[in-house]
Amino acid sequence: MEQTVHSPVRLTGTIRQLRPSDMPRFREHLLRLDSESRRDRFNGLADDSFISSYVYRSSAAGTTVIGYVEGDKVLGAAELHESPDQSQPTAEIAFSVERHLQHQGLGGKLFERLIEQARGFGYTRLLVTTHPHNAAMRALARRYNAELVFEDGETVGTIHLEPLMPVGVISASSQARNRTLHPA
Repeated sequence: MEQTVHSPVRLTGTIRQLRPSDMPRFREHLLRLDSESRRDRFNGLADDSFISSYVYRSSAAGTTVIGYVEGDKVLGAAELHESPDQSQPTAEIAFSVERHLQHQGLGGKLFERLIEQARGFGYTRLLVTTHPHNAAMRALARRYNAELVFEDGETVGTIHLEPLMPVGVISASSQARNRTLHPA
């Protein structure tokens, strides 16, 4: 598929966890996605009624949504859906960015924040599923060392997360920062 090149856009919004009161804005974001972006996000066709019920189900299931918010609009989102049936603490992830902001690095910023949130919840694995033509999602997943395979017409990936450090264990970066702030 041909990739559209977008002029650089200055990102002036914030990336934050969406509150329950933000769910209508999240729904409006998903409804604004063009047909290709909807197909990339939902791995197939998704009409307006599907999206409305999807947001309701996600909210009821306690899905974590990290959004890129400008003013009162959600323009990008990263979702974390728990998979409680897995043997390890696992969540499935999904991303959506409105067309005019795609290929600006926003997906990577949302991905970083989502991984930080996932680690905070104690997840050790993240799953991603996309159609084989979604090159942007495959590249993003590879950037975070996803093991990608082609299964049943879809690209399926697993990202293994480093566990959180036990309380009282100081990481090397924390030790270095402490030495900088409090030299001997």
